Parts: sequence; C-alpha cells; structure tokens
Amino acid sequence: MRYTVIVEEGATSWGAYVPDLPGCVAAGESREEVLRLIREAIEFHLEGLREQGQPFPEPHSHGEVVEVHAA
Repeated sequence: MRYTVIVEEGATSWGAYVPDLPGCVAAGESREEVLRLIREAIEFHLEGLREQGQPFPEPHSHGEVVEVHAA
C-alpha cells in the first residue's frame, strides 16, 4: 500500500504524519530520519490493526504542490 506522508520542517526538528492513518506520526532531527521513522510507524500501525482483526484503511489522500503568485 502507498500512503501519503506529510513532512514538515520545524525550527529544530522534522515531523511527519499520515492523513489516512490518524495518530500515525513521527519526529526526527533530519528529513531522512523522519522518513525512516514514519515508515516504521506505518508498519507498526498496520501491524496493530492486523492483530486487532481490523481492515487497513484504503489510501485516499493525495499531495500536490501548488504555485501561487502573491502580490
């Protein structure tokens, strides 16, 4: 499955979350670290759902970069 991950750069760290998996978040000191950690968090989240006999949420979020011109 492919889930959209939102990555945000903060003042001193990086954060990531998955809109289709509420509560699935990660934080790290670099972009590379937070991407590794969110991948692990997704796998852990899905493992928990499997153990509970719950279905995996279908991915439905999409990301786009939109360019705007501000006056």
